[in-house]
Amino acid sequence: MSSPRTIRFTLNGEPVSATIMPHETLVDVLQHRFDLRGARESCGQGLCGCCTVHVDGKPVSGCLFLAVFADGARVDTVEGLARGDALDPVQEAFIEAGAFQCGFCTPGFVMMVKQLLKEHPEPTDEEVRHYLTGNLCRCSAYPEILDAVKLASARQAEAARRA
Repeated sequence: MSSPRTIRFTLNGEPVSATIMPHETLVDVLQHRFDLRGARESCGQGLCGCCTVHVDGKPVSGCLFLAVFADGARVDTVEGLARGDALDPVQEAFIEAGAFQCGFCTPGFVMMVKQLLKEHPEPTDEEVRHYLTGNLCRCSAYPEILDAVKLASARQAEAARRA
């Protein structure tokens, strides 16, 4: 029988610890130990993107990523994007473009778009479609999601020019 283990990591900029079982996934720990519900398990197989979080700056499927591997890492979730009452520009773009319907998949899409714009600040439509192939929207808000990515990209470029 496996025994509990305490892990320590940085969660949305704050040092935290949790006592976990070795088989627990990161999304389970985020939800049940820290009450962070943005990343959520849908398919349980890493195919839909609903559970996307960033670990050390890279997107991972939280439903497959064992929490024990987060020990010593930096974990960022959709809840950590806003600064006080100010939403992240990607979150704002999703709202303005109406890039959601039921909202279940939105946190995963937002986290992937954050990474996409980090790697490709001004992506083409084809790059966006390719990058987001691992994220599924059952409501089919794909045209609006593409609009949101373009809007966030344009705002990011404008902010960089002003800086």
